[in-house]
Amino acid sequence: MNHLFVDNLTVIDFAYLDSSRGLVGESWIVDVVLTGDLDEQGMVFDFSAVKRTIKRVIDERVDHRLVVPSGSPSLGQNPETPDSLDWSLANGTQIHHSGPAEAVLMLPGTRVVPSAVAGLLETELRRILPSNIQDIRIHLREEEIDGAYYHYVHGLKKHLGNCQRIAHGHRSPIRIRRNGRRDPELERTWAQRWADIYVGSKEDVVSRDVDSDGTGYLTFAYEANQGEFHLTLPADRVYLMPGDTTIELIAAHIADQCKAELTDETVEVRAYEGVGKGALAIR
Repeated sequence: MNHLFVDNLTVIDFAYLDSSRGLVGESWIVDVVLTGDLDEQGMVFDFSAVKRTIKRVIDERVDHRLVVPSGSPSLGQNPETPDSLDWSLANGTQIHHSGPAEAVLMLPGTRVVPSAVAGLLETELRRILPSNIQDIRIHLREEEIDGAYYHYVHGLKKHLGNCQRIAHGHRSPIRIRRNGRRDPELERTWAQRWADIYVGSKEDVVSRDVDSDGTGYLTFAYEANQGEFHLTLPADRVYLMPGDTTIELIAAHIADQCKAELTDETVEVRAYEGVGKGALAIR
């Protein structure tokens, strides 16, 4: 038996719904192991084909989607509008999402965990891999981060790719320097402020409501290249920015906020968008 492995094949950036945490941004690194016989080239599978075939399926099925555990009691769906869903949180508040079908992945089970997503992908990939491959194993893991990080969700209506989906997210480190020295306490402050947060644009807010229990809600909506998107969230789970929420503008916003309190210091913010990429702002 022959085994072929590819570590760090890709990173899945997505959002998912959790009964306690609400709308959660996540980033998982993908490792793959293929098991099978050697083909006529003396290979289990050509590395270029791994990147071309397996990465494509993984990206299309999960990346930049809202992953919803279809067996969760928190999920409520209107059968007449399958592209619209409601989610009840443990504290009694609600989340509503509607958009094109390709923006959502309904995952069997009651919770979104790496093993469930990996199992779904393995099943789909076995259908398309060459006959000499007898098994595929996918391992999904979080990046090991030394320091503060946060989970955030956003949508970029002007983006021509899948970033336009209103609920996709990331697990992201943040690094802040004051006069050239890293400030772990300030990093933790922002990580706590943005723990499981939706970073939304004020210009996308279409309504502000308060329910009978006194809970405030914000509804975001826009039309993008892929269709119309709507998202309603409890207001205390939202951080509003004046403009778009690209990583460049997120880094600039955090730097501006820090500089307003540290007027006599040089502030450098390195904000990440998932794993190994991001934007730098210096004030």
